[in-house]
Amino acid sequence: MILIVMGVSGAGKTLIGELLAERLGCGFIDGDTFHSAANKDKMAHGIPLTDDDRWPWLASIREAILEEENEGETAVFGCSSLKREYRDVLRGGVPPDGRVHFIYLKGSFAVLHERLGARSGHFFDPALLQSQLDTLEEPGEDEAITVGIEQTPEAIVDEVLARLKTIGAS
Repeated sequence: MILIVMGVSGAGKTLIGELLAERLGCGFIDGDTFHSAANKDKMAHGIPLTDDDRWPWLASIREAILEEENEGETAVFGCSSLKREYRDVLRGGVPPDGRVHFIYLKGSFAVLHERLGARSGHFFDPALLQSQLDTLEEPGEDEAITVGIEQTPEAIVDEVLARLKTIGAS
């Protein structure tokens, strides 16, 4: 099983991904580690990424997903996955089929902005939040489990695991 924790910057992808991986006894892979130096530099300078910037990044994450799938491993990835076509790439171009599950961490602008303002040591310029929200194509029920980020991290993970059981994924 592959889980991809998705959402805009500040939603908690890394924290929730790490907690999910811990509870599932598997690895967590942060999609940010696949960004090129040029992508990180753009974001650090408040320049939004384009689709052309994202395609090689998404292809690298897809390769890592394939490695995990080929080894029969369960793994949790963190990746913004802002557009449906990005999620299609991560799923390998197939419709949602139960092999790759997206967990959408949904939050209001106010909560996300507050979190980004409190974060330090990350390359993402908080000024880019609105551009990410403008790019975001929220996944439908056919594509992701949606969870509100106003809960505690532990409550979010509990909800995700319970919802995975209801769809026969855990």
